[in-house]
Amino acid sequence: MSAVKKKVIVGMSGGVDSSVAALLLKEQGYDVTGVTMETWPQTDPCEMEREGGCCGLSAVEDAKRVASVIGIPHYIMNFRREFKESVIRDFVDSYRAGRTPNPCIVCNRMVKWEALLKKALALGADYIATGHYARIEKMPSGRYGLRTVERGTKDQTYALYSLTQDQLAHTLMPDGDCTKDEIREIAEKAGLPVAHKPDSQDICFVPDGDYARFISDFTGEADEPGNFVTESGEILGKHRGITHYTVGQRKGLGLAMGEPVYVREIRPGTNEVVVGEDKKSHVVKAHDISFLSVDDLPDRWVVNAKIRYNHAGAKALASRTGKDEITCFFEEEQRAVTPGQALVLYDENGFVLGGGTIF
Repeated sequence: MSAVKKKVIVGMSGGVDSSVAALLLKEQGYDVTGVTMETWPQTDPCEMEREGGCCGLSAVEDAKRVASVIGIPHYIMNFRREFKESVIRDFVDSYRAGRTPNPCIVCNRMVKWEALLKKALALGADYIATGHYARIEKMPSGRYGLRTVERGTKDQTYALYSLTQDQLAHTLMPDGDCTKDEIREIAEKAGLPVAHKPDSQDICFVPDGDYARFISDFTGEADEPGNFVTESGEILGKHRGITHYTVGQRKGLGLAMGEPVYVREIRPGTNEVVVGEDKKSHVVKAHDISFLSVDDLPDRWVVNAKIRYNHAGAKALASRTGKDEITCFFEEEQRAVTPGQALVLYDENGFVLGGGTIF
């Protein structure tokens, strides 16, 4: 008698990565079901089609076509409430508080894993799977580790640092050993209709990149203009509202200073945007911390640390400096250290140690 196939629910966004993930798992002998998560409440089919991404009608249709080619069932699951209450609310509140959030991190933690995994297990699945470029490995300590990819330049471990041991134990990431070119080649050979579909470059629920307009529309409140000021408080001009700006920003300020100036700080209490020379720092602090490959940090640990998704990472000395706080002392100054982004720590073998939110 053959062994019972392990059941896995694949989160299918309609893109090539998650499509190939489903294909690979079926080829490996899993009992695969595709699920596309409805997250953003769009009611106009034309609007949904235009927006695309992982929130639009085109994503659902692409996922259905892929599932048909692969020969697996496909369903749509409604996660609109979870998405709005966690991802959207955090995004809006963070920007209005002068921070620059990474909504993908919140979505991964609260929707793609917390909500989807809970529903998948309730339906009798053994695993969920995604098309992320990352590797899950069992470590000598018995813990599950999240590790960077060995080949290629696309690594998505930064946005996954807050996953838990239980979540990793029930997760498969079959794309982690492939490069992007290899994924597209696999899709093309299998006849998947999304083999050459472009990657989404924007936040899925703000496809035009106009965060300030989105926040204004969502809250029903117009942006409140305020002052551009120097560190000493000298008024330099008027800004359009703090949601238009992020620390490290140089373009789009509309200030004629005769030399480049950058956003150094955002002060929501006084509705001021502080500008001046490019801000750099050796020290980065983060709170709301979670650990992944380890239970906790030693007193002092040499790490490779990233301060934003596209940051290459830099050598630093990490220490626990509070009950819910870590501090990194970088060898070289880092620019545009932005409150609201994540500080993610890696060991010398590419395992994610943990991370937190920069403040």
